[in-house]
Amino acid sequence: MPTIPLDLDGYTDLPAGRIANVVTYLEKTVSPQALPAPGVSLYRTRSLRSPSNAWYRAIYRRVGERWLWFERAILDDARLAVWLTAPTTEILALEHDGETVGFAELDWSLAGNVEVAMFGVVAKVTGKGAAAFLMERVHARAQEEGVGRIWLHTCTFDHPAAVPFYRRAGFTPYKFAIEVTPDPRLTGHLPREAGPHVALIESK
Repeated sequence: MPTIPLDLDGYTDLPAGRIANVVTYLEKTVSPQALPAPGVSLYRTRSLRSPSNAWYRAIYRRVGERWLWFERAILDDARLAVWLTAPTTEILALEHDGETVGFAELDWSLAGNVEVAMFGVVAKVTGKGAAAFLMERVHARAQEEGVGRIWLHTCTFDHPAAVPFYRRAGFTPYKFAIEVTPDPRLTGHLPREAGPHVALIESK
């Protein structure tokens, strides 16, 4: 992959067909104290191991396409299946009235830690307590497994309330990164109308 010099004190022009966003990494220490028993909720979670590619792609697109999620979209079926069937991968499916309305993708591969590799809910339950309920279940799973740290990352393409939400959930930002990638709308991995908040610039 070609490289370009990055100006750390100014602007860096990107090659045609590339997009960039600023990534924020956040972490949270897991308290050994048990969480309060959950009250009555409209939502429930279901732990999935080795879900089908079709099921995963459907919820991934429903949650993430509007925010230009592409990390899993660019994987072919074979590579996606390897990831989903790994013993260290767990999906917490968020359900409401029998419908999957969000998910948290957990990676247990690093001892003492759990990475929330993907996290989100569909538009119709945004702002209705769904994400908070799902994050509580992530924390509970971390306690059950005895890990001491939960970490994740979000980016400037994501929902503008993402960082404030994670901070309210007890996460602390600890690192920034710049991610430069081919625009998945130009490579055909996402529809051209995906991520309307991110300009689509035609390659010349």
